[in-house]
Amino acid sequence: MKTVIVCDAIHNIGFELLSKESDIHVIDATDVPKDELYGMLGDADVAITRSSTAVDEKFLNSGTNLKAIVRAGVGVDNCDIDGCSKRGIILMNVPTANTIAAVEMTMCHLLNAARKYVNSCNDLKINRIWKREKWYGTELYKKSLGIIGFGNIGSRVGVRALGFGMSVIAYDPYIDPEKATKLGVKYTTNFDDILACDFITIHTPKNRETINMIDEPQIAKMKDGVRLINCARGGLYNEAALVKNLKSGKIAYLGIDVFDKEPATSHDFLDIENLTATPHLGANTLESQRNIAVEAAEQAISAARGISYPNALNLPIKAEDLPAQIEAYVDLISKMAYLAAQINKGPIKSIKIEGSGEISQYLNSMLVFAIVGALHDSLGDSLNYVNAKFLADEKGIETEYKECVGSIYKNEIGVTIITDKDTSSVVGTVFDGKEGRIVNVNGFKTDFKPKGKMIIFKNTDVPGVIKNISTILADENINIADFRLGRGEDGNALAVILVDSQVQKSVLEKLAKLDTCLMVRYASL
Repeated sequence: MKTVIVCDAIHNIGFELLSKESDIHVIDATDVPKDELYGMLGDADVAITRSSTAVDEKFLNSGTNLKAIVRAGVGVDNCDIDGCSKRGIILMNVPTANTIAAVEMTMCHLLNAARKYVNSCNDLKINRIWKREKWYGTELYKKSLGIIGFGNIGSRVGVRALGFGMSVIAYDPYIDPEKATKLGVKYTTNFDDILACDFITIHTPKNRETINMIDEPQIAKMKDGVRLINCARGGLYNEAALVKNLKSGKIAYLGIDVFDKEPATSHDFLDIENLTATPHLGANTLESQRNIAVEAAEQAISAARGISYPNALNLPIKAEDLPAQIEAYVDLISKMAYLAAQINKGPIKSIKIEGSGEISQYLNSMLVFAIVGALHDSLGDSLNYVNAKFLADEKGIETEYKECVGSIYKNEIGVTIITDKDTSSVVGTVFDGKEGRIVNVNGFKTDFKPKGKMIIFKNTDVPGVIKNISTILADENINIADFRLGRGEDGNALAVILVDSQVQKSVLEKLAKLDTCLMVRYASL
């Protein structure tokens, strides 16, 4: 039994997902005072936190049994990443669940910066003044928008701004320029091009490179009457410089959702008229909160079991160091190897991976994740991404990676595990840059998400097999969620049967007694 402690409020769906797992014990500490929380951390294997809980030295020292922490959100500026690494704790975030909410929040501020809706609304409702001539705005049409940071959020803001007829310029030294140009956005390596725009918005993480990225020298280069937006992180724009230039009129308007220090109930911004401030609402939609809770819970479950660590920030290879189209393979290869090991139980002699396409450039790193997945059940908590290769070598397990050709997919990766009993292989790919799929098991074509409880059933390919399987599962009150069947050229077939509940050994024994059964295994991802 693994323990997951939830330190801050998340959507109820997160608790529901955690509570459904029979091997997960959940501690709800969302309403517990912080001084009491520290005393509860010692029992936890995984903690889920948000911005209200600082993952600092006191937190980490209290979590003596912690293996992983899930920051349910994007920002980790309140997390001691180095401190986690020194203690062997893997830190993960949930970077994309609130993407659309943050994009739409930015567009709200962008539109308001042009038309001052909030100010005019307050003047009418609070002051009861109807003075239309006071509220002349400007149109977005044919204006220029400079976007600093063109990742998940920045790129989507760019697309929406193009829809308003704006001329969009992107500055991001860490992306392929084609990511912008293919969308119809101009890409620049000259930061002054951004400073010359009518509107400027920023969408970068907060780090030493980006703190005070916009300060007095940069504002001095901007147009008189520039309009600025920040819905990313407080402190990316120097706040003192903003106050000064808002008051002088150099900056015509500021739309801001984030502050350097929060809560900011007595900030100088709140006394300035040509500014709209919101209390960090970028992720505050019902949809994004649900998405965050689902992803955080799923990551916590996976980490508690030691299967994989999606969006980990302190692994030997970090997701942000990989091209966006490759990131999803980190999680996929771990789960594929874990599945292969569950199909082929026994002392492992060899772990081999193959890849084709762009993913083949990263096979050396992917091999580490495959080793962790494959050896999870045999080595348990003693295994991590730092010592994986060493422990495999110590146990005499051959590890190998190589490039292959001939796949029908743009990118494909496969893992083969050899034990003293048998050989198992699992092949997968990623669709749309983010959705991992397993497309082949032991040479049989299939297509399913690497997630959930499943029965792997190999059989002679004759009529009545599906009926017999379904009858046994129905008699045991086991619901079939999905049934994927692959046919081989040797007269055999392999079914991947996704089920809603755990399958007991007695059920597998009944399936194994079917005349058509050649192999049956239960696996959980």
